[in-house]
Amino acid sequence: MKAILAALVCFWAVPVCAHTLSESHSAWQISGNTVTVQMIVPDLEARRLSPDGRELPAAAVLGKYLAVKMGVSAEGHPCKLTSGPRALAASSGVSRQEMSFTCPSDRDLRIRSDAFYDVVPSHTNFARIQDRSGRFFEQLLKDDHREIEVSGTTAQSELENAGFFEYVRMGIMHIFTGVDHMSFMLGLVLISRRVRDLLFVVTGFTLGHSLTLGLAVTGLLRPDRHYIDALVALTIALIGAENLGDSTHRPLPFALGLGGLLLLMAFGKQMGLPITLPTLLLTGGGLFAMGYLMVTGHLGDAGRVRLLVTLVFGLIHGFGFASDLLDMQLPVDRLATLLVGFNLGVEVGQVTVVLGAILLAAALVRVRLSVPKPLFTDVAASFLVGEGLYWFVGRTVLPG
Repeated sequence: MKAILAALVCFWAVPVCAHTLSESHSAWQISGNTVTVQMIVPDLEARRLSPDGRELPAAAVLGKYLAVKMGVSAEGHPCKLTSGPRALAASSGVSRQEMSFTCPSDRDLRIRSDAFYDVVPSHTNFARIQDRSGRFFEQLLKDDHREIEVSGTTAQSELENAGFFEYVRMGIMHIFTGVDHMSFMLGLVLISRRVRDLLFVVTGFTLGHSLTLGLAVTGLLRPDRHYIDALVALTIALIGAENLGDSTHRPLPFALGLGGLLLLMAFGKQMGLPITLPTLLLTGGGLFAMGYLMVTGHLGDAGRVRLLVTLVFGLIHGFGFASDLLDMQLPVDRLATLLVGFNLGVEVGQVTVVLGAILLAAALVRVRLSVPKPLFTDVAASFLVGEGLYWFVGRTVLPG
């Protein structure tokens, strides 16, 4: 069965444009019959527009794309783009574009965004809108909900008024649309020998999201989003290396290889190479990778150790979405409930993925389509290492 699960790892991990969630942010301001929008696009999303998915497109290219994909209408008639798109100063890791539209009237205004749904159908845009009276409200723009009425009696905050089960659904999609989530989880399934080991994995991930909930609501910790994305990729490489060490019973080469790479990057950072992660984080990550791979490689039963690792993984992945909700300034009295709903959705999503993989593996074995376990285990684990390192380097080393 583990051999089939290894094949499933390869199947689910093929796309290279993985992320905890495909998302962008927009800020719309209405003044009479003029509507101005600022679109904030993470570099990870902007790269999806390039032919190879790796190069960051020029500001003019991104602006041209957004100008075609975004618009405003009044009383059913399109508004004219009168200013922009123009690039604005932005913090590291994101691009910011501004456009203004002039409408024939200020009645029945509707905003629209088709951006990124053509490359990622599950993309979500968090829209923050200031209407003509100065009132702020938020909306979720999705593939099946690309247009919003921002004037009149039906305009409302979908994000703010979304029910508990809407956030459960978003948590489920957070798993199903995140290739890095499924790569890591299926890597854990691959290395789990018993049902008890799987229970440790699920428990660890759940505890991680629960801790994220508490830290996010209280505001005790707000880590840098860029660091989180890089650590997610590193964790995928780590579980792949652990699988290889367990399969070959020789964890030392993999511990030295992965940990040594991080220490080498830390040295390169000190020498002035364009590496974005702090030296201390790279050094700590390298030492942790060495220690973790050596410990688990020599333990007869590493299930409880993996519970700790999946807890950290759940904590890291949960921070990204929690920080988005806090940035959208949702009602404080509902924030805990909404995050609980999202975490419940994540739990449902991950259990579905794990059970689906196990059932499919059992069915394939039953019809005698199984293959030698060591071959697929090593191939799948090697793919995870390469996939994780590819994303990690891409998220930490600036292009020359």
